Amino acid sequence: MTPSPEVIAKIKSRVAEQREEIITFLRELCAIPSYNSQIKDVGERAAAEMRKLGFEQIWWDKMGNIVGRIGDGPTKLLYDSHIDTVGIGDPEEWKWDPFTGKIEDGVFFARGACDEKGSTPGMIYGLSLAKELGLLEGVTAYYFGNMEEWNDGSAPHAFVVTEGIKPDYVVIGEPTKMQVYRGHKGRVEMKVVAKGKSAHAASNFMGDNAIYKIMPIIDAISKLEPQLGDDPFLGHGRITVTHMEVKTPSLNAVPDEAVAYIDRRITFGEEPQAVLQEIKNLLGDRKDMEASILLYDDPSYTGFVFPLDKIYPAWAYPETHPLVQAGMQAGDLLWGAPIPTGKWDFSTNGCYWAGTADIASIGYGPGDEIHAHSVLDQTPLDDVVRATEWYAILPALIPKNA
Repeated sequence: MTPSPEVIAKIKSRVAEQREEIITFLRELCAIPSYNSQIKDVGERAAAEMRKLGFEQIWWDKMGNIVGRIGDGPTKLLYDSHIDTVGIGDPEEWKWDPFTGKIEDGVFFARGACDEKGSTPGMIYGLSLAKELGLLEGVTAYYFGNMEEWNDGSAPHAFVVTEGIKPDYVVIGEPTKMQVYRGHKGRVEMKVVAKGKSAHAASNFMGDNAIYKIMPIIDAISKLEPQLGDDPFLGHGRITVTHMEVKTPSLNAVPDEAVAYIDRRITFGEEPQAVLQEIKNLLGDRKDMEASILLYDDPSYTGFVFPLDKIYPAWAYPETHPLVQAGMQAGDLLWGAPIPTGKWDFSTNGCYWAGTADIASIGYGPGDEIHAHSVLDQTPLDDVVRATEWYAILPALIPKNA
């Protein structure tokens, strides 16, 4: 049922009343370091706010993600925000404390402000407000504060498998410039290993330099992009060598192994095994080189291991999809115009929710992804607060299960 003008006015007035609490909550979240997927402390802070706001159940899943439940209807709606961040890099590059941050011209600068703690206050306050105003009728809502930076998609995948909870709808809080995002390219992570033969550098003719072997392959990879797939909405496929490792007995020895790591952004119509075959074709029938898809099996901070191939499917929904329409309608009701739609350039947990599990998903959050992972990590505070209104009204607009 579409909320009445009186309810919409109440949403706005209640969010305005809570403005300083919402902003303080964001600043306190960002003040807690949570890189390298160490989210225990920041998850405890989120849990404390959910307890204060009346969430009915709060728990840690087996991986170590924080979960809050509110409402008890048959339709399951989940708000996903990752509360881990990348590190700060070189501290000398920061002109302010990356955790205390600063506010300048209404913009909050801090590590995680954009990517992605900026959506957490609005999600938690919005769901509490939805319950208060009767907008959760027929809906069980979850806040899922998770680890994403190390391996996007693994936290929601593990949540569904270990907790046995599969939502009907998901909203991803990655920065969307306050638009409704409806997809992004996928990704495959691969490596090429070249084997050589070690020898003393003074007798290099007795060795077989693995670096020299892999250099032509790297050069060939750099020329692949024009022939990669394309899609009118998601765009063109991309490929980049992102890292290299060399094994050598010493700095005075011929290396006997060289490894190149590859990030391959895939669009619709590009399948993981075909993408791998593109690289294998560059190697030909050589026995001293091998290409493969990477495996993610790092333990979380709880020691939980959930092995997955590093394959992240592309996904997208049309503007006519009911969840996309609900997201656009929320903007129309709150601010007098439907929210535009768009897509991310980077990858999110949507690669699992929508790409693997086929769960209807959209993105909505303050901030612009161009500031992610940078020393200009930032989000406009007016948008952090205004997003709360959207998160509050959306549960009333999604299609409900009978």
